[in-house]
Amino acid sequence: MSMFHDEFDLAPGLRYLNHAAVAPWPRRAGEAVARFARDSVQLGASQYPRWLDTERRLRERLARLVNAPSRADIALVKSTSEALSLVAFGLDWQVGDQVVISDEEFPSNRVVWEALADRGVQVIPVSLAGTDPEAALLAACGERARLLAVSAVQFASGLRLDLARLGQACRARGVLFCVDAIQQVGALPFDVQRYQCDFAMADGHKWMLGPEGLGMFYCRAEPRPRLKLNAYGWHMLEHLGDFERRQWQPARSARRFECGSPNMLGACALEASLSLLEDVGMDVVARHLEQRIEQLHQGLAAIPGVRLHSPANPARRAGIVTFSLDGHDSEDIYRALTAERTICALRGSGVRFSPHFHTEERSIDEAIQQVRALAMR
Repeated sequence: MSMFHDEFDLAPGLRYLNHAAVAPWPRRAGEAVARFARDSVQLGASQYPRWLDTERRLRERLARLVNAPSRADIALVKSTSEALSLVAFGLDWQVGDQVVISDEEFPSNRVVWEALADRGVQVIPVSLAGTDPEAALLAACGERARLLAVSAVQFASGLRLDLARLGQACRARGVLFCVDAIQQVGALPFDVQRYQCDFAMADGHKWMLGPEGLGMFYCRAEPRPRLKLNAYGWHMLEHLGDFERRQWQPARSARRFECGSPNMLGACALEASLSLLEDVGMDVVARHLEQRIEQLHQGLAAIPGVRLHSPANPARRAGIVTFSLDGHDSEDIYRALTAERTICALRGSGVRFSPHFHTEERSIDEAIQQVRALAMR
């Protein structure tokens, strides 16, 4: 693993525990962008065929990362929010249809469904606070439920859901299953076929270690034609590149959701970042991340006054640990930590730490000691 630490060039003294927000890039992503910029300055678009090869490799890496049947099932999108909107405003809703979500969703996976109110669609929020959150979600999927939309991992608490259980139940009931996977893809293995996802989406700038502005949208082949298109252009056509053709149809692949020119700069960066995850192996990534999360749990739990808001059960964890400190305002704790160059986030009930597989154990120990010092004030 030591060789992969060399892929990250964080400033000395910086403890980066914020991958659940925006991650630092590996060296190879920066080098890929530098090459792209140099080519663009010196050669213009004469290297476009090579850029297209990079884009093809990106689709293939994304398909492997989520175990999609084919790269044809993967669309490149600007964001998770865009992909969610493709689903929300693509389905043919009927008055009285229901969308079931959790009550802990990031706004991207709540607002997009609430925006369907003028079509007569009802959003059913479900509490995840009980001992069996999957049972609670499925109990809310009554005869009017059209779609279950959940985050694989909740952004504030870090709670990881049993997606295979949810997906199996949705398929049996004829309920569409949509997963906001942004807090799992790149952190832990993700399998759209085992989870029986109809739709899954994730940005590249968190656990995938890529840039903002480029993400993936997995759309299962069977429901794909049922999503009405709301954006059209040259890039989403079946006969891409045949500019003189007058008869046209949308691509059969998920490229039908990509109306215009691709984000080649972002593709160069994200393809390089995903090559690192593949070189390491997602099983290794997950194992090292689990060790770092356990280190945080144990270290923080040993500090008097610390309250952990993330699951104690390792099977319910991903890469997020959120905590608060009795008698201290969480915003004050967050400001004190960031002032000491521990990069974290203020989320939900407290301060959120989110290391990755490459995070040095020393950085985690130092962050824990900072929290201990703050607790003694």
